Amino acid sequence: MKPNVLILRAPGTNCDMETAFAFEKAGASSEKIHINRLLEDPAILDRFQILCFPGGFSFGDDIAAGRVLANQVRHRLAEPMARFRENQKLILGICNGFQILVKSGILLADEPEGPPATLTWNNSGIYTDRWADLVVQGNKCVFLKGIEKMYLPVAHAEGKFVARSEAILDRLEKNGQLALRYAEGSNPNGAVRNVAGVCDESGLVLGLMPHPERHIDYTQHPRWTRMKKSGDEGDGFAIFKNAVEFFR
Repeated sequence: MKPNVLILRAPGTNCDMETAFAFEKAGASSEKIHINRLLEDPAILDRFQILCFPGGFSFGDDIAAGRVLANQVRHRLAEPMARFRENQKLILGICNGFQILVKSGILLADEPEGPPATLTWNNSGIYTDRWADLVVQGNKCVFLKGIEKMYLPVAHAEGKFVARSEAILDRLEKNGQLALRYAEGSNPNGAVRNVAGVCDESGLVLGLMPHPERHIDYTQHPRWTRMKKSGDEGDGFAIFKNAVEFFR
């Protein structure tokens, strides 16, 4: 089976083409669709097996990173999103997409006291653009299956993962949901427990701050000319291959 991927766009999204290319290279079909189309006809979602919120600056991050699109999803697409998840389909959020998944409640359901976690300003208080070493924790997440470590670029100003309490962090860690971490000394934003990516309880929904779509070919590595060639694939490509293989 060749899964269909919906790459959801909004004003300010700027990583949709790279993300679509990564999924297509991995063997999927992809379609870039503007949020307005989905709001007009939510049944569009039923045609797809994978939903991806790509990176960028949806709606210019005018209120907070990802907040406007997250509110549109939360208040106008709650039912089709719930149906999508109930049908055991996959959802991926990259950078701004991670922010959207967290703030819409798709990734971590709201609790009576409010959202259990959020993504806030980097400790530096400024936009950060660099590469980071990453390690995978556990085997819950479908997207991270068989991956132990990665080297991926990060590019964000509000990428610091924080939770409302240590008890919430303990619960998420026990459940294997703190699935991707920055390696020691590689945390670019001050995220608690070095969290770079989080999955839901099913392992079918993943949000991560690093950009796997920017390292799908080994020549995208910043030091590729000084390294021994170890294959044509970059570290991030495995995430897209895992998503495609899930439906085969």
